Amino acid sequence: MTQGQDQEKALARQGRIAAIVIAAGGLLAIVAPWLTTVLGLSIRFEMLFYLISLAAFTWALVVTYRIWRKRRDN
Repeated sequence: MTQGQDQEKALARQGRIAAIVIAAGGLLAIVAPWLTTVLGLSIRFEMLFYLISLAAFTWALVVTYRIWRKRRDN
């Protein structure tokens, strides 16, 4: 394999990981109210789940931006 093919595979893998993180963050944001009710947690934990979800979205945004920049530079 050439170095270009290896880099494309690495970028594709990073893209898949970012997609999984986006899906998990969205799912966490959707189920946060239900989860805190079922577990009997206070509203603080629901906000913590929302902050974790926001951090996941921010991380995925940074990763996808880096992927876009690398592909554009090639």
